[in-house]
Amino acid sequence: MHRQRVMGRALVAAMAVAVAAGCGPQKAEGAGTAKPSAGRSETAAPSTSPSQDDKPGPSASATPSESASPSASSSPAPKALMAEGTENEQVRELQARLKQLDYFKRSPTGFYGSITSTAVRGFQEKRTLPATGSVDQATWDKLVAMTRKPTEHELRPPTTNELDTPDPRCMSGRVMCISKESRTLAWMIDGKVQMAFDVRFGSENTPTREGQFSVEWKAREWTSTLYHTPMPYAMFFSRGQAVHYSADFAARGYAGASHGCVNVRDKAKLSSLFDQVKVGDKVVVYW
Repeated sequence: MHRQRVMGRALVAAMAVAVAAGCGPQKAEGAGTAKPSAGRSETAAPSTSPSQDDKPGPSASATPSESASPSASSSPAPKALMAEGTENEQVRELQARLKQLDYFKRSPTGFYGSITSTAVRGFQEKRTLPATGSVDQATWDKLVAMTRKPTEHELRPPTTNELDTPDPRCMSGRVMCISKESRTLAWMIDGKVQMAFDVRFGSENTPTREGQFSVEWKAREWTSTLYHTPMPYAMFFSRGQAVHYSADFAARGYAGASHGCVNVRDKAKLSSLFDQVKVGDKVVVYW
């Protein structure tokens, strides 16, 4: 029995040992978080209170009513086509259509978080549809009937943030021109902007380094060896710091921060940039 207790304590100690060896988002995508959960938020700051979908509705606390219809309570809820946690091109179209009606106030991201859920719920309430915050077939059909097919510009606007005046070092050659002031990345060739992105940087404790660098190496699929978080379309430019897609940035916006990398929240556009950027291209990070 004594030997079993000793072996048990040794096993617990071994399991507690972790090897850390990169760059990843702080808080929401900390060590060991391989994928953002379906409950992640698009709001400006994470909330510890339950979302609207988590809060009990009036029927949860109300006593049974004699007028309640037994058939209504037993009928199955409509199947959700999209709900919180969904990430695809149909969500991007949903957001663009909601924006046409002024329910969605930002650029489409393709990720269905709490802001999208709130926008859908508002649309549903106005049309006397079940206000679930999720999109069923009836909600989708009504939205499509009231809107037009989004243009490519509506689906993927150049950037939410206005581009800064380029640093002089960005005016020649092939360069990812990254402004901390405007929080943007402009892909430039010989002084002309080809593509633009919103970006997020490291925190005060783990700042993104400034200066002129070059792309040292690229990885279409990469996981941080230090924080164990995905870093798709990573383009490394300074001792482990890289430009890469961040699901956390797509979900939480500027409420979070990276551990020094330059986060991009538009995955589809970054995929295109990744294919264009070559090892050796310039990277300029400036205020």
